[in-house]
Amino acid sequence: MFLRSCLLAACALSLNGASGPQFLNRTVTTGGVTYRYIVSTPPDWTAARSWPVVLFLHGSEERGDDGVQPSFVGLPLAVRRHPDRFPAIIVIPQCRPGLDWKDPAMQTQILAALDAAVSEFHGDPKRLYLTGFSMGGYGTWALAAKHPDRFAAIVVVCGGIQWPTPARIQDDTPYAAIADRVARLPIWVFHGTADRNVFVTEAQEMVKLLRARNANVHYTEYPGVAHNSWDRAYAEPDFPAWLFAQRLPKQ
Repeated sequence: MFLRSCLLAACALSLNGASGPQFLNRTVTTGGVTYRYIVSTPPDWTAARSWPVVLFLHGSEERGDDGVQPSFVGLPLAVRRHPDRFPAIIVIPQCRPGLDWKDPAMQTQILAALDAAVSEFHGDPKRLYLTGFSMGGYGTWALAAKHPDRFAAIVVVCGGIQWPTPARIQDDTPYAAIADRVARLPIWVFHGTADRNVFVTEAQEMVKLLRARNANVHYTEYPGVAHNSWDRAYAEPDFPAWLFAQRLPKQ
């Protein structure tokens, strides 16, 4: 309770600051259930223009129903530290305890929150991006495979396809199925070689299969880095510029 109170207080404080990005409390109701989430807006946000929108999926430790904890890790933390790099709307949903991002109800609330944020904050439908780390990396592969025409690019940090992950890939069938679905997307994959929560073979297998399909895939491997590769990945100075340069093709 103390941690939650501190996080809520910190979030409320960030809402009132005018010099940095705003982290705004929002709710969405799907299937009769109301979910809390956060939307981050840049300091110079205005309704006079459209904005890129990044949907961020957190890891397993941030699950809950307060809506706040995911806004202090991964991409949101990078936005707090380097707001000038992220002139975008960041949508930060929260997965419920005991579930993961592959759960149909969680995917429904993800997309509902994204749609609501795009509508409220003048998001550009041609510049919607998806990223996540760890459990959120798994969710990124899964959601992108289900909706490959929705996102202009995806970024997967220490995620995978199978969970728990074997150290060596014995059967690439589930990996190939995902690769077939997302191969047309620009993709950037990050992983640490010393990761024992999600083995680096998960990233290596997907990158190998995507390259075999001539996909536009970037791969950054951090030698000796364990599971927490997300702080380094989201702090990469070239990452935001690459991401925001991607756009869905004109119909």
